[in-house]
Amino acid sequence: MLEELRRSTVAAMLCGALCTATAAAQSARAPDLILAHGTVLTVDPRDSVVQALAVRDGKVLKAGSDAAILALAGPRTRIVDLHGRTATPGLIDNHAHVAAEGVEYNQIALDDASSVAEILERVRAKAAQAKPGEWIQGHGWDEAKLREHRYVTAADLDAVAPNNPVWLRQVTAHYGVANSYALRLAKVTDSTPNPPAGTIDRDSAGHITGVLKENAAMGLVTSLIPPPTPEQWREGLLRMFDRLHQEGMTAYKDPYDTQPMWDAYRSLLDAGQLTEHVCVLWFAGTTLEEAQQILKKVQSLPRPPESLGEGRLVSCGVKLVMDGSGGGRTAWMYQEWHKNGNEIDHGNYGYPYEDPAVYRQMVRLFHQAGIHVGTHTIGDRAIDWVVDTYAQVEREKPTRGLRHAIIHANLPSEHAIEVMAMLEKKYDAGYPEMQPPFMWWLGDNYAGNLGPERALHLEPLKTLLARGVRWSGGSDFEATPLPARYGIWAAMERETLKGQYGAHPFGTAEDVDVHTALRAYTTAAARQLFLEDRIGSLEPGKDADIAVWDRNPYSVPGAQLKDMKCEMTLFHGQIVYEAQ
Repeated sequence: MLEELRRSTVAAMLCGALCTATAAAQSARAPDLILAHGTVLTVDPRDSVVQALAVRDGKVLKAGSDAAILALAGPRTRIVDLHGRTATPGLIDNHAHVAAEGVEYNQIALDDASSVAEILERVRAKAAQAKPGEWIQGHGWDEAKLREHRYVTAADLDAVAPNNPVWLRQVTAHYGVANSYALRLAKVTDSTPNPPAGTIDRDSAGHITGVLKENAAMGLVTSLIPPPTPEQWREGLLRMFDRLHQEGMTAYKDPYDTQPMWDAYRSLLDAGQLTEHVCVLWFAGTTLEEAQQILKKVQSLPRPPESLGEGRLVSCGVKLVMDGSGGGRTAWMYQEWHKNGNEIDHGNYGYPYEDPAVYRQMVRLFHQAGIHVGTHTIGDRAIDWVVDTYAQVEREKPTRGLRHAIIHANLPSEHAIEVMAMLEKKYDAGYPEMQPPFMWWLGDNYAGNLGPERALHLEPLKTLLARGVRWSGGSDFEATPLPARYGIWAAMERETLKGQYGAHPFGTAEDVDVHTALRAYTTAAARQLFLEDRIGSLEPGKDADIAVWDRNPYSVPGAQLKDMKCEMTLFHGQIVYEAQ
């Protein structure tokens, strides 16, 4: 009897221990988080739409029905009821100057200014707070949005800030205006010649206006402005991460990296504060000697798809620049630029940012070293030169997978589209990184500068796809506003902000559907960050970067997408933003 009791007690103890161990094991395998009772757009290859999603250890564990996913819950699983809201992958921007914009938080914001007088009043207020001789900076003005439809000038600024040097950068960042104080410091006078690949704007009498175009000219002034401190770089990035999270954005390519920017990213990574996936392009300069120095730097870092911090920081490659801007009429074109719609800007075809032959040598240098190249190029002539350069270096040393990019690719010719398709298919290279918000935020400026016929070919998104050319989406923040939802909307609607030349001067023949537009800002952009195995879709094993929205982009009218509100953002399975 006693022996039977002892045996049953031991058996009970063993069973209890086994059950406890089994329960613990099941709990350990259970999701950390479940999102349920909603609509989940996975953007997987089948474009699957499900009700719920399970997350464990920062990764997507499973997507499926409410019943299937909730059955996985353990005692410690947090369950978030979506209440019918829609979840998508975290949105990705293929081209956003996040670090550079982050340090501008103390500058005068001018993106919403509607007149020259309004700009001057803001400068006057800033000057009243500044010490004599202290720099005053602002950014974001756009003559196409001003009532006067003209540039701000040095004479304007002199009237409100005579005792301080002033520099106001135009929204495209390809030109800006300085007051006379700043021009004196820079020793820019009526007799100063235009630098190579730069323009010092002058009035009809030959006097300088204060407007300087492209880095060669702008640098005469901007090189005198004290640089940000390391702490300002870090603080600016943290501010920007908050803004990105509020818009459901969890990854971006920062396309003009310098050592201070990289140091700030590394510092935040080391401190556990880098809550975005960041792919940086190092600016490689305009000479072969500069390129050789940057090559040494890039070669000292992990190459994509290798990264630092589990995909948080990627040294993706280098950035080169082939031409200027559509806003400043400095992009390199086959035909003359227009002004004010139908007026010809006689003799102005734009110009190369650097010697085209030297550019080709620089691309060859990086390509042969196995480094990704992204080239800023706007005009049709510049795009032809860039894609032909990529084709030439690939013929010389065939290398699949470097994904050389045509940044912006605003006006590709038939030839360029043909070469892009060949490069993508044969070499996994030649990808256009498009910015649909140009048509909206810069659209009134662009429409006037392109003229009615050429405007119809801006951002030919549908034609690119039809010809087998895959493209991704971005903003070129702060040339356009940060939210990626604007890009998704603009790719579908192709509307301008003010409608100065009509609501659709770029036509609607090149619009795309919402599925294509969302992919451009998720899976397609992830490839150009070399992170497609980690992010871009909500599939098992990928990072749980998730945005929760107040509406379903697949079911609402396209016009409503611009006004979508992000209500929650997760990065690596952690909630980094929740609307109050």
